[in-house]
Amino acid sequence: MATRRNVLLGTLSTVFAGIVTSPARAAASAPVRIVAFGDSLTAGYGLPADAAMPVRLERALRAEGRDVRLINAGISGDTTAGGLARLDWALAEKPDLAIIELGANDGLRGIDPKLTEANLDAILTRMNKAGIGVLLAGMLAPPNYGRDFETAFNAVFPRLAKAHGVVFYPFYLDGVAGKPELNQPDGLHPTAAGIDVIVARILPSVRTLLDRFAARTADRSR
Repeated sequence: MATRRNVLLGTLSTVFAGIVTSPARAAASAPVRIVAFGDSLTAGYGLPADAAMPVRLERALRAEGRDVRLINAGISGDTTAGGLARLDWALAEKPDLAIIELGANDGLRGIDPKLTEANLDAILTRMNKAGIGVLLAGMLAPPNYGRDFETAFNAVFPRLAKAHGVVFYPFYLDGVAGKPELNQPDGLHPTAAGIDVIVARILPSVRTLLDRFAARTADRSR
């Protein structure tokens, strides 16, 4: 009788332990949620859904054994002001990390770089308060607004990255801009091949973002 009682107690203890630890295990095994917050260059303008940057980036990271989920929060035509206006929607996705790719349309429209900087600064501040690690993707100004505009615009991104201490990728279209074979007929939006180049070049910076997140998570669990 005593033996049966001991076995029963042992079984109950095991079940109870499983109930207590299962939420923690579930949290530990949940994929890292990364919101790709940008404009048409993120959304995948003119491309099949499976060729958009977030889809291709998720595939590349999973091929490395990283458990991630990319959320495509790109809206074609969005400016930094538009991104700031819809930030609550992106935060509602409860991301762990964010890749911010905004500013190309500001540059194309000749928006005052001071406004671009103020909008991005507000976005980064909100992300920081929410505890979301950020990779900021920089953009370069088109040449048609003159040297002063170009200098002011191009300085916005590295300055903000330094001020907020975020991971910085200097030029989102590196290796793609100005190459007809990697762009759609409009000369502005990458083809699927162009997206693959973007993913390959930004991947080391995304790894840094993920490694920072892993280190921060480990510190919190101690």
